[in-house]
Amino acid sequence: MKFPYSMLLGFVDTSLSAEEVGDLLTMAGFELEGIEEVEDHPVLDIKVMSNRGDGLSIFGLAREVLAKDSAAKPTELYVRAAERFSGLNPGLELPQTSVSIQTEACKRFACLMLTNVSRKSSEDWMQQSLRRAGMRPISLMVDITNYVMLELGQPLHAYDFEKLAGGRIVVREAQPNETITTLNGVEHNLQAGQMMICDAERPVGVAGVMGGADSEVSETTTTVLLESANFLNTSVRKTRKQLGLSTEASYRFERSVDPDGVVAALIRCVDLVKQADPGVTSTAVIDHYPGKIERSSLTLRTDRASKLLGMPITAEQAEHYLSRLGFKASIDSANVLTVMPPTWRPDIVREEDLVEELGRVHGYELIPEQLLEGTTKMGGPQGFELWTDWLREACLRSGLSQTISHSLRDIHPLDEVSEERLGPRTPASPDTAYLRNSLLPSLADAARRNGAKDIHVFELGRVFAGEKGKYVETIRLGGLSCGPIEAGGWSLTPSGTASFFTLKGTLEEITLSVGVSISLTPPEILDARFHPTRQATIVASGTKIGVIGQLHPDIAHDCGLPVETVAFEILAREAYESRNASLKLSSVSRHPAVRRDVSVLADKTVSYETISRTIAQSVGSILEHQWLFDEFTGQGIPEGKRALGIALQLRKLDSTFTDEEANQVREIAVAALGKIGATTR
Repeated sequence: MKFPYSMLLGFVDTSLSAEEVGDLLTMAGFELEGIEEVEDHPVLDIKVMSNRGDGLSIFGLAREVLAKDSAAKPTELYVRAAERFSGLNPGLELPQTSVSIQTEACKRFACLMLTNVSRKSSEDWMQQSLRRAGMRPISLMVDITNYVMLELGQPLHAYDFEKLAGGRIVVREAQPNETITTLNGVEHNLQAGQMMICDAERPVGVAGVMGGADSEVSETTTTVLLESANFLNTSVRKTRKQLGLSTEASYRFERSVDPDGVVAALIRCVDLVKQADPGVTSTAVIDHYPGKIERSSLTLRTDRASKLLGMPITAEQAEHYLSRLGFKASIDSANVLTVMPPTWRPDIVREEDLVEELGRVHGYELIPEQLLEGTTKMGGPQGFELWTDWLREACLRSGLSQTISHSLRDIHPLDEVSEERLGPRTPASPDTAYLRNSLLPSLADAARRNGAKDIHVFELGRVFAGEKGKYVETIRLGGLSCGPIEAGGWSLTPSGTASFFTLKGTLEEITLSVGVSISLTPPEILDARFHPTRQATIVASGTKIGVIGQLHPDIAHDCGLPVETVAFEILAREAYESRNASLKLSSVSRHPAVRRDVSVLADKTVSYETISRTIAQSVGSILEHQWLFDEFTGQGIPEGKRALGIALQLRKLDSTFTDEEANQVREIAVAALGKIGATTR
């Protein structure tokens, strides 16, 4: 916005030079773009932010100067403007016209009539001010409306009343096939939704943008209808773009204009007209205000303001600054302010907005310089996100290949049984009709597309389900394995083939490396997706977190996979919450390990997991590793029993095991096994 320095001095009495005023406004948030000399007078060019329409007026910028310059004083004109020129009465008789508002985009519309207009040009001092501001003087009415717009930020428009059909105003949206020729001589085809100022027959102006040529004030005009209105900023912006017009009025309306300043601008305009042409008479104001908004007060805590700004501000200072800016503020006994934002500041909606006002008026340059202090968090993922990264890396180390699939898909045999399936309202195709409720269908499709043999894959992703009318989203880890575990090579030793037990061992290795200890239990309810005798529930810290098993032969056939295919799926969040958060580190022993074998006879109903856990608990930390190397049933073994060969690898940290010590440890393990019914052979 360009404005002559002399116009600012008409609103505020200050000893600051034009350059100093420019610096002050820059520190207040209105950046000075430059100062140029026009007709030997300084003209400031100020950049105004898109949400500060109040800064597009001399009156608004004068408020900023008064707030930041304690030595500045308001002039008589400023006081009159702040009081909305309430001491002036434009007239008593109602105008011979009517106004109808037929669109919600018009928030307020006011008008009056001026008669006996005889003077055609404005006074020299006004023309000089307009030229300095970059505007071309045209006529008395046009110049005065432009001058008031510079002063108060409220655009106005003058119509030749004799050219208005029906002598009335209708604010409505454009109708099909309507056209208007604007003041710049260009004819526009109007579109539905564009807000127009109309008479009884046709549009006579583009609301908030530009008037029409058919109702333009000319040298023969004696009766003028003077309009002052407030329009929805988004509506003005949309119409302006569609018509390819850009005016001083639209620039202001797009950035919000004070709705309570509509009538004040009319009164100021009438005052200037009568000063220039004393024979002019005016009517009373017709004012329609359907879009009036009741604003709510805000609470401002000065201690919080000081903390956010990093510099102390007292309640008295805060009240002083806000009052100078036009806010109504009061202080209670706890130094908390109750603040009512003015109508020209729609951008003030929360306490932080008030704190920003205090900061820019008090002065950001007063914030003390000091080093940063406090604690900072380590960069990168933390908590669950970091743990899932570890989980992904553990899967890759175990030999599984990662897959990533889309969360939208069709119904699949490996879907989790659910009464309610979620999906988009209008799916692009049947293949994307549902959100997946399991990772296993995606893994099965990936395996099938890659030949369905020698496939060992995993996916860590989100699944979605509806549960009792509620939307549930979880993160899961799924894995699928089929075929040889290792690729063929020169080795004569045959590699193993994926089975329930190989996948179980792989999963145990993965979870243990991320601090989760799992166990398998028989399922309470069989999962129809898996073989009825080759499936188990995965448990961690007493919580069921997933399922593992060999695919049911029928489902494996439907999926195009070998019947030996095995898979698992676990809930990642539940596994994370059951992890052992504390890591135990120990030194590596420099002494050799010893091995002792145990051969026991145990009931088939006793799981190997129970036997393994019993040995580990009885022997303690000196047990470095144990494994099952033999299982035998048949001749010589009682019915319902099985013979197990278990190897124990023992190692001490501070010394080497002697044969006697190793044998004693073996006997301790045998005694513990005896308590669960296992006997030595």
